[in-house]
Amino acid sequence: MRKILIAGGTGALGSAIIQRYYNTETELIVLSRTAKPTDKNIRYVAWDAKSLGAWAQELEESTAVINLVGKSVNCRYTAKNKQEIIRSRVDSTKVIGQAIQSLKQKPAVWINAGSTAIFGNSGEELKDESSKTGGGFSPEVCKLWEQAFFSVATPGTRKVFLRIGLVLQANKGVLKPFANLAKTGFGGKIGSGDQYMTWIHEEDFVNLIHWVINNEVTGIIHAASPFPVKNKEFMRAIRQALKVPIGLPNPAFLTRFGALFIGTEAELVLSGRRVVSTILAEKQFPFKYPQLGQALKQLL
Repeated sequence: MRKILIAGGTGALGSAIIQRYYNTETELIVLSRTAKPTDKNIRYVAWDAKSLGAWAQELEESTAVINLVGKSVNCRYTAKNKQEIIRSRVDSTKVIGQAIQSLKQKPAVWINAGSTAIFGNSGEELKDESSKTGGGFSPEVCKLWEQAFFSVATPGTRKVFLRIGLVLQANKGVLKPFANLAKTGFGGKIGSGDQYMTWIHEEDFVNLIHWVINNEVTGIIHAASPFPVKNKEFMRAIRQALKVPIGLPNPAFLTRFGALFIGTEAELVLSGRRVVSTILAEKQFPFKYPQLGQALKQLL
């Protein structure tokens, strides 16, 4: 019987991974701030995501530890929120590393979430795992996140850091607000529309997690479709999938005003990056939905 431990497993990405292994012979342990009743093969274990405790013993003899913890960046970047965004990522990563170091039978692999936002607003330049990173708040958060991961030595445990693009999921997550815009007739380009969007279908994301667990890969890997698209192409594909003929554009100044109104940062949609994975291409990872059109047709 395999044992997979997921930290931050109650979020959208964790739920997708759980769905893959739910009611199978794989034992799933979800580290959560509040313990829940056992559900089939899922056990929920309480932790605070920053200090060692009884939860650490759950990692003993596990097949994989997957850390998805991180405060949502979908908020206003106040000083307090910025600190929470950084601390939630860095603290959880460091303490999982400390837990692994304390074990006799260590996990086979440690997979940690990261973000393609490490490249900042990088225009037309195509970025892969060997590319130079960007500057600004979001890239600096990502750098601290990766430093926390790679600063912990875990002999005997393989380590993989996933820089994840926008994970497209049905009726939730990042796709939902874009789809809602399209349904109300405002599904045109956002800002210039030329900013690139790096994305991956949730099924390919979950398949990638499974693939990383079962293949001897290490280091940084980009969780991204081979075909990132510009925002104007992304919005057009959503309109086509929803059969909405018209989409009014969203100028940058209106987007900034709207972001202020709903309590988020406009740069989350006005900036972009064109990111692919050379590693997944070389290893011939089998994407099920490499093209945006087919992905959105299935999701919407």
